[in-house]
Amino acid sequence: MASDTSKLGFYLLLAPILLWLTLLILLPHIGLFVVSISEKVGPRDYETGFGNYAAFFTEPLYWRTFARTAIMSILATALTLLLGFPIAYYIAKITKGRTKTTLFLMCMIPFWVSELVRTFGWMILLRETGVFSQVLQWAGLVSGPVEMLYNDAAIMVGLVYTSILFMVVPLVTTLDSLDDSLIEAGYDLGGTTSAILREIVIPHAMPGIVSGCIVVFMLSLGNYLTPILLGGKDSLWFTGMIYTQFITRFNWELGSAFGFLLLALSSLVVFFGLRLSGRSLAETMGRS
Repeated sequence: MASDTSKLGFYLLLAPILLWLTLLILLPHIGLFVVSISEKVGPRDYETGFGNYAAFFTEPLYWRTFARTAIMSILATALTLLLGFPIAYYIAKITKGRTKTTLFLMCMIPFWVSELVRTFGWMILLRETGVFSQVLQWAGLVSGPVEMLYNDAAIMVGLVYTSILFMVVPLVTTLDSLDDSLIEAGYDLGGTTSAILREIVIPHAMPGIVSGCIVVFMLSLGNYLTPILLGGKDSLWFTGMIYTQFITRFNWELGSAFGFLLLALSSLVVFFGLRLSGRSLAETMGRS
């Protein structure tokens, strides 16, 4: 009797998450896949086939935008890691007590407002009448207004800024669990800073590195606001192309195919990233 009651309680606790996964993730994806393999042959007349996927590979603009989005997302992930790791190490291992809490809170404060507001903030800073342009003119470094928006560098700045917290948090969590005595022992044995970082710190932080890179890459790959606002209408970002197919051209079939291609890309990159790091997804997420 007690066993049946415990099973019932377990199923009741499990029901909300299963319902959420089924209704909001599984069924919509199945529906979009069905739409993606529907080829329009006439008014309200569809046939099943992979013509929408074939259209992606036969149109250079589509797959070049796809490749550009993937490469820039990987680059944004690498830059976020290079910037986030020293910040996370300083917070986790150098600072103590209230200072650690304060610094960690300062990293989170910008994310208390929406991504749209933060992106508009960067537009105010980078436009030709913005703060950076005026400072450069005041310092005599340039002779006139400088437009820093609507280029790849502006997109990269926005992607790194909007994603860095998702790199810092898992790294701080993982590095905080590293025993300080291991680092001290490394120095006592004559190890250099680079050797200790390579042999002790990075291997211990690898779950946080991998999980942070996974999250940042997915956020960058699926980002829409930042590339469109900072890169302009000619930013050539794949999510913008998906939006165009759905909202502007009402071509849901092609837009659904693009969405599944983006999902396949993110899944492949995560898979190969885990293989290169020699870790499983469960192990990575469990330790980070």
